[in-house]
Amino acid sequence: MAAQTPTPEFVQDKAQSRLSDLWTKEDYWAIWLGLALVIISLVLFVGSKGEYAAKLDKANAVIKAEAARAPFKTIAYYDAVNSKGKLRAIDSPAGKAISAFIKSPNRWSGSPMAAFYMSKEQADAKNAAGKAKAESTAKAAKAALAAAQAAEKAAEAANFKDDTLNKAAGKAIEGWLAASKSASSAAAAASAKPYNLLPNLLLFMLVTGVFFGIGAVFMGIPLPKFFVGFIGLFVVMLIAFTLGNETTMRKWGVGSEAWAIILGMLIANTVGTPEFIKKALQTEYFIKTGLVLLGASILIDKILAIGTPGIFVAWVVTPIVLVCTFIFGQKVLKIESKTLNIVISADMSVCGTSAAIATAAASRAKKEELTLAIGISLAFTAIMMIVMPAFIKAVGMDPILGGAWMGGTIDATGAVAAAGAMLGPKALYVAATIKMIQNVLIGVTAFCVAVYWCAKVDCVEGQKVSAMEIWHRFPKFVIGFLAMSVLFSVISGSFGNDLAKITIDNGALRMLDPLRSWFFALAFTSIGLATNFRELAPYLKGGKPLILYVCGQSFNLILTLAMAYLMFFVVFPDITKTI
Repeated sequence: MAAQTPTPEFVQDKAQSRLSDLWTKEDYWAIWLGLALVIISLVLFVGSKGEYAAKLDKANAVIKAEAARAPFKTIAYYDAVNSKGKLRAIDSPAGKAISAFIKSPNRWSGSPMAAFYMSKEQADAKNAAGKAKAESTAKAAKAALAAAQAAEKAAEAANFKDDTLNKAAGKAIEGWLAASKSASSAAAAASAKPYNLLPNLLLFMLVTGVFFGIGAVFMGIPLPKFFVGFIGLFVVMLIAFTLGNETTMRKWGVGSEAWAIILGMLIANTVGTPEFIKKALQTEYFIKTGLVLLGASILIDKILAIGTPGIFVAWVVTPIVLVCTFIFGQKVLKIESKTLNIVISADMSVCGTSAAIATAAASRAKKEELTLAIGISLAFTAIMMIVMPAFIKAVGMDPILGGAWMGGTIDATGAVAAAGAMLGPKALYVAATIKMIQNVLIGVTAFCVAVYWCAKVDCVEGQKVSAMEIWHRFPKFVIGFLAMSVLFSVISGSFGNDLAKITIDNGALRMLDPLRSWFFALAFTSIGLATNFRELAPYLKGGKPLILYVCGQSFNLILTLAMAYLMFFVVFPDITKTI
């Protein structure tokens, strides 16, 4: 029997349906909303570059002149460097207003109320405790400055030709820098100001509800029902944010993401998720919008700055681990669900939650499978961000090697930064940069999974794989993610390091990154509130998902460490010396 030819009306209806995806599908709304926020950030912060250029030129002129004048870095040199460091677009009036508006609850200990409110009396009491130290360190810094000035003047009197005087001046200036750093820290600890975050949080909740509500209406969700549910969702998320910011919880890596899922699951599996909240549990809508914003922080110039070693660690090891873990799950563990297998494999090998979301969309995994993968990932992330830095210190591993190891294996970007900071600035820089390089693979992974699923998993016998089918399966928000990366990379590259740091790193991203954290928190809370333990039970059968993650991560740890050592200390040692 001959195959039926689609009628013109059918073809037209299908084309119209695909066109309507632009305003009815969450992937596209994630792009439109993310793009709107990016445009606002560029107008507010990047558009003001002119006012910083003259100040940068002045500071750079002093730095250049002082570097040529003396064989050591003078006081004037460091003053100019410090003046550059104080130039931040986020410190503009508009930047300060936005920072206050999007601020999340503060870190706290003792009373949870401290996350939201501090009275003048409480601030004064806190400052009084550190006042004596602030005064003594300020006095020590002033004395160190006088000694540095005297030593520099003596070296200058000898026309900087006396090595002994030059070394003495350099040492005195180093002492002044150390004393100034201590004084700044002590002053910051004794400069608490009263705050009340509750009004801003209320306004932020309302604005964010309307912000996401616009897309919800076009996706067929009545705005009143979405908005009422969003308020309930926001309250639960705010509690999770507060629990995650308790100092002990943060120390042990149990952050707001984990609390959002835990708290949501407790509610869902005890009293039950209230019906009025369910319309707002749009997990992928929230997280995909956050992932579009994540693209803005992945700058090509920063990827290139660390050179070939970092690219090898991130782009060679990751696909090997992903493919091997997936094959292990299918051939050895015999995991029945290929979608569960690939989502866990991508979550563990690429970059945690972000990769899991993209891979789940490409393979059309069930929400329970995505929830399980994210839950396992968050649990091991909390363990690894504490254990890995401690192990690296205990064995005396080089901080650069340790940073590369953690950057390639710890799942979440925030956890990587926290773990890297425990080992010092070099480890933090290497770890964060390698994780950034690895994040680029979100789009590549999603595309490859979409192609593989069309060609091998969901294929129809005798039917060729069409480019259109791959396109429909490919998660469209990844396009927004990649577009933001290219856009911000081009802007950053054209500005130069100094101006990009002021307007991009300490401007636009200071707005976009906190918003991304809020959107992720909404998504994780939605996951928890929509999860029923009984629905997860079949996927945990025999503990295979947990075994898959542990075995895959073990392989990842071994291979990443070997590649990091090979690249940073054997093949490219010269690059390592410049870090």
